[in-house]
Amino acid sequence: MENGAVYGPTTEEDPGPARGARSGLAAYFSLGRLPLRRLALKALQLLLSLLAFICEEVVSQCTLCGGLYFFEFISCSAFLLSLLILIVYCTPVYDQVDTPKVKQSDFYLTAGTGFVFLLASIIFISTHDRTKAEIAATVFGFLASIMFLSDFVIMFFERRQESQMRKPEAARSAGALTEPLNA
Repeated sequence: MENGAVYGPTTEEDPGPARGARSGLAAYFSLGRLPLRRLALKALQLLLSLLAFICEEVVSQCTLCGGLYFFEFISCSAFLLSLLILIVYCTPVYDQVDTPKVKQSDFYLTAGTGFVFLLASIIFISTHDRTKAEIAATVFGFLASIMFLSDFVIMFFERRQESQMRKPEAARSAGALTEPLNA
């Protein structure tokens, strides 16, 4: 049993630490599902909505608190929704769900979040007490809403372009259906 007699010919050697660029948790993340421009927009949405939420949380007192509370809810929701959609795009969850449904959810979530975040920023800027934290929160809120809305516009034009590319195919197949069978 000495000198390695314990190891049979079918026993594999210890492979040691994983070698290569993608090991551990990094093996589960894929940044290639989104074009670089959209990935950058998603990352900016996440970062700016988080910064807006943090700056809003620093506010210690308010005169008209309704705008502050609405902005707090929207900025936190925007951060969590953008984190969720980024996780879906960058993990194996994307492979488990229907791709058109992910894209459709992303389209509507981005549009809704962008418009409501813009509204919350407008309401908050009209009711705040002009402290530095409130001003910073509204600036980050406006920037985040611009990122959400620009991502929505990009997705809108991509969808429109895809539907226009499908129309000629539909017209050709419809023309084939209207021809007589005995011609």
